[in-house]
Formats: sequence, C-alpha cells, structure tokens
Amino acid sequence: MIDARAARNEPEEFRRRLARKGAGETFDAWLAADERWRGLVPRVDDLRSRTKIKGKPTPEQLEELRGGKEELQAAERELAEAEATRDEVGLRIPNPPADDVPDGATEDDVRVERVIGDPPELADPKESLELGRFDMDRAARMSGARFGYWIGDTGRLALSLYRYALDRLAEKGFVTVLPPVLVREDALIGTGHFPSDEDSVYAVPADGLYLSGTAEIPVSSLHAGEIIDAEELPLRYVAFSPCFRREAGAAGRDTRGMFRVHQFNKVEQFSLCLPERSWDEHELLLANTEELVRDLGVPFRIVVLPAGDMSAAAAKTYDVEIWFPSQERYRETASVSNTTDFQARRLGIRYRDGKSPEPLHLLNGTAVVDRMALAVLENFHGEVPDVLRQYGAPERVSV
Repeated sequence: MIDARAARNEPEEFRRRLARKGAGETFDAWLAADERWRGLVPRVDDLRSRTKIKGKPTPEQLEELRGGKEELQAAERELAEAEATRDEVGLRIPNPPADDVPDGATEDDVRVERVIGDPPELADPKESLELGRFDMDRAARMSGARFGYWIGDTGRLALSLYRYALDRLAEKGFVTVLPPVLVREDALIGTGHFPSDEDSVYAVPADGLYLSGTAEIPVSSLHAGEIIDAEELPLRYVAFSPCFRREAGAAGRDTRGMFRVHQFNKVEQFSLCLPERSWDEHELLLANTEELVRDLGVPFRIVVLPAGDMSAAAAKTYDVEIWFPSQERYRETASVSNTTDFQARRLGIRYRDGKSPEPLHLLNGTAVVDRMALAVLENFHGEVPDVLRQYGAPERVSV
C-alpha cells in the first residue's frame, strides 16, 4: 500500500515511478477515486451535524430531522461505496520502484552487477534428471504434472542444503522459524501477493485458506497489527518451509524435470527494520545469500531486476543466478527484495521511537532453494561440495 498522503502531495512523481511498473493508469484511477471520496467526507460530516439538536425539538424540527436522516443515510452509502472503490483500486497499485532500478520488463533487461566464477568446461553436460535420482513419472501418477520425488542421496543433498543455510544464518543472529504453510487471505493481501498473483496460489475453499508460495507470506504476518519499539529493531528471521505455486500460464516454460515445479522447499531470510536502515539491510541480506552460493563453489552472477519484472511489493530486487551447464545460461535461484513500507502499511506493522507510530520497512530474501541442489548436480556431475558433507550430504550422489 502506497503512502496516500505523499501520493496526494506529489502525484506526478508517484505516477512517473509507477508508470515504470506499468501502473500509471491504475494510479490515475486511484487519484480519481480518492478525490471523489474526499469530496464526500465534508458533505457527510455536515449532514451528521444537522441531526444534532440541543433541547426538545419542535414539530418542524422533527420533520426536518427525518428528511435529514434520509439524506444522511443516502450520503453515507455513497461515501462507503466511494471508499470501497478507492481501497479496491489502491490494492492494485504496486510499490513504486527505486530510481536505480533499470527500466524494462524481461530477463534481457536486467543489470548485471557482478559475475563470480567461470562456467565449468564439461565434455558432456547433463541435466539434473540424469545426475540425481528423481521420479517424475510416479509423482505424476499420484499428483499430476510438475511434481517429483527426491530419492536417496538426492534427497540427502537437498536436506543438507537447508540445514547449511539455517545454521549459517542462525550463527549471524537470525531467529529460526518454521511457519504455517496455510494462510488466510489477509496474509496474501498484506504482502501484496493478492490481487496481483491470485492465479498462482492454491486455494482450500472449504477452510478459507491458501497454500503459501513462500515463507515470506507467513513470516511477514508474524507481527501483523503490532507496534514495535525502535530499540528492538532490526528483527531478523530465517524460515524453512515447503512452498506451493500453481504458476498458471507458465506451461511450456521449464516444465521438464524439477526446475519449475508446483511444490518445492526453501530457506528464506526476513527482516523488519527502521526505514533509514533498509537499504543497508538489503545489502546485508544479499551478502548472506551470496556467501552461501559462493561457498558451494558454483559459478553465479548478481543482477538487478528491471522495474517491470519485480513483484508488486518490491521497490528493488536482486536476483542471484547460477550457471546451469545443461541450459548454457544463468538461471534465477534466489531473489532478495526491499519492500520498503509497502507491506508494513498493508499489514499494519509500525514502530515507535518517541513519536507517533510509523510504518517500518520489511525485507525478504531467498537463502537457499531446491533449484540450487539441481545446480550443484549439474556443475559437479554428482560430486558434492565439502561444505554440505558436514550436514549429511554424501560425498557423491549415486543414482
């Protein structure tokens, strides 16, 4: 949710920034709806004041009151409708992108920040399905397309990756969280996943719940509606959770194998911090993910996503992309985003520093995800990095 007061004061600046995310017209619609609502407020206030008469009313005043109450009820209905329209449009406005984010809306528009390591020279690059033990056919019989079993050493490789990230971040002071994966609609609206990503979310209609596509959703809601003392900030969490995504409309893209599936596991970083610290915090979360990937020994690069390819909630997003030999290209394996005050406003999370409570800033970032295990298999052809062996991974993945 954008800062309404700031948007009213600087509409041209907000429109300029939002147009970079393709939301200029939505912002114009919100301004019109907001203006209509604001115009009705004084009228309703005036009608309410007319219904208050001191002392015993005369017959003429009683008649006037009856007519005034009918007019007031009609005006209040109109005000409520205007407010609902304004709020509905407002939920479709994304977080304005930071000015240093590049323009564009595709993976070709990213800005490469740095490249670490050289792609391996493999005589016969193989994809992860050939190097690990996965069973897509039996999973398809049970669950449908784009599900898979991780079996034997391959499963142990994935498990070691999660523990590796959880332990590293716990050593840095991040508090471990195992969150629920079923959430209410409020959590999805609060994090900006609704209404923008409704097609990608699995619903459980009988219970009014949804399967979370990332731990960011339940962990963001951990402090929903709370006021936190500034001295307690930053609050940093690291969460492990299974994630579920329908990815409607993505058929035909990376649907072979385990690269783009409907269920996967992820370790996620999360931070609540003071507004003036959030950009430094963004770099900290990125550095954590970069350290984890660097120590795996795989070649990777850091890119900044273009404005039109970020989530609705993000003001700036770094992607960590690992080299996949079978595809001969870098692929996204982690995203680290600063949502500034966008999610905090929607979730009602504020901080107090001797003044009136204000929205704080929320940030999230992938630490590790299943896709990184696929990258390890492809880059090392089954050999396992030493750093994972202490967490239960085999020396070599056998099929």
